Amino acid sequence: MHGTLFVGLDVGTTTSKAVVFTQDGDPVASGRAATPWTVTATGAELDATDLLDAAKAAVAEALTDCPPGHIGGLGVGSLAESGVLLDARGESVAPVIAWHDTRDDAQLESLREVIGAQLFSATTGLPLRQQWSLTKHRWLLDNIPSAGRAVRRLNVAEWIVRGLGGEEAVEQSLASRTGWLRLAQREWWEDTLDWSGAGRSLMPQLVTAGTPLGHVCADVGIARLTGAVLTVAGHDHQAAVVGAGADGPGDELDSCGTAEALVRTIPPGLSADVVADLAEAGITTGWHAVADHWCLLGATQGGLALQRTLARLGKDSSDLPGLDADATALPRRDDGDSPAHVWRAALEDVTEQAAEIHDAMSTRSGKHRRLVVTGGWSRSTGLLAVKRRRFGALVLADVDEAGARGAALLAAKAAAADASMSSAVVP
Repeated sequence: MHGTLFVGLDVGTTTSKAVVFTQDGDPVASGRAATPWTVTATGAELDATDLLDAAKAAVAEALTDCPPGHIGGLGVGSLAESGVLLDARGESVAPVIAWHDTRDDAQLESLREVIGAQLFSATTGLPLRQQWSLTKHRWLLDNIPSAGRAVRRLNVAEWIVRGLGGEEAVEQSLASRTGWLRLAQREWWEDTLDWSGAGRSLMPQLVTAGTPLGHVCADVGIARLTGAVLTVAGHDHQAAVVGAGADGPGDELDSCGTAEALVRTIPPGLSADVVADLAEAGITTGWHAVADHWCLLGATQGGLALQRTLARLGKDSSDLPGLDADATALPRRDDGDSPAHVWRAALEDVTEQAAEIHDAMSTRSGKHRRLVVTGGWSRSTGLLAVKRRRFGALVLADVDEAGARGAALLAAKAAAADASMSSAVVP
């Protein structure tokens, strides 16, 4: 027996990953399902019900292989920006548009003319570009008549929690990716709500990740999960910060996947000018999945560049140990054309790209405390060696699914809060 177990569900751009963890954060079972996108000329979209079904399938698969034990809670983290529009019956009335879809060109230009890049970034912490929820929402209202029937908008993780029986809420790290939230005040921005046609009534209560939001209902059809406490664990990058243990003030998570994301936890309070400067450098500032903190987030395509370099050299991951050893044995980078020289150059190039983001964060928010490295490319000894020379000491997080682990840890927090509230109720 493992005692009480907690499920972390990470609904990502590619897959939904469900992992069951012990109270100590050790994984015991997992399941996954593909994110059911339909490719379009401008990117991708999906049906909200299909996405909920995929998330349920991932959880059901994980529980099939799960050892005995009570399921105390389920936390859901997810991709950001994409939204679900619901009518008065709670049914989806429009497609869910992928965050990377580019159909909202005209809406972006309108936002630039009406609000302006400087004011938008200083107020929201976001660069003015195609990605955020508000221009996709405006596109839906401009092009999909049924979208006008919406009375509620939820982010993806919030939709999954609702679909499992939970209360409607918007979590602050996901709200920070919409373009509708005033960062400094932590309240909705009427100017961008009005511009996009999204009234304040469309938004449910604003909460922090780890807030208990009800329990899994029996109608979900996963008997073992019934009664588990539900919570939204926030944006998947921030949930991964919690899962990797990089959630203290000044901690920075370097998630080395296909995209390399640097996520730094800071106290609130940067000035609007500094927030705008960070946005100009491509770094977002928003409320965190960690209560009472802000999050700085910047990313490169470092992992993709390394994958392409391996392919160009005619090598794959099995060749990595030898290639890393040869590259790090070189006394310095030079213009040689051997595989070791080419690989060394690639490692230094992607590290310098990450360093530009890291240095911009430090210049504007102060020195980092710890740099915690995780993700698939953290297994490259060559990359770690180059990073240590550039950044100093590293902390390696031995966590395969940091996002799911963070969601499970936040589920445990929600379950504890729920139990405390229940015990405080006087019969």
